[in-house]
Amino acid sequence: MFLATADPAMRSLPFSEAVRVGDVLYLSGQIGVMPGTLDLAPGGIGPESEQTLENIRVVLDRHGSGLESVFKCTVFLVDIAEWPAFNEVYSRVFSVPYPARSALAASGLALGARVEVECLAHAPGRP
Repeated sequence: MFLATADPAMRSLPFSEAVRVGDVLYLSGQIGVMPGTLDLAPGGIGPESEQTLENIRVVLDRHGSGLESVFKCTVFLVDIAEWPAFNEVYSRVFSVPYPARSALAASGLALGARVEVECLAHAPGRP
């Protein structure tokens, strides 16, 4: 099941915010845009990381899951040197046992973002 966003600013973009297959949600990559806009959270990697993970929380909540149900994340960073700053935020949002995770540096991300994160989460009991 392809799941559309409730955010009007994101509706014009050519992808589903998530896809449900059985009891798993596959989230499209999220960046640190402020709700209702395509504007990135100001202040660099720290605030962008916080907003990115908040956007993930909102998508998960909207579709019957939560951060505690995330079992895999893929992290894209424009600059791998910002990995420690991202990890600082990530470790405040997720707790032990942490989801499995992969990370890589990219030469550029949508809208000039510093970070993008995609997740898979368990989401039982909803069509």
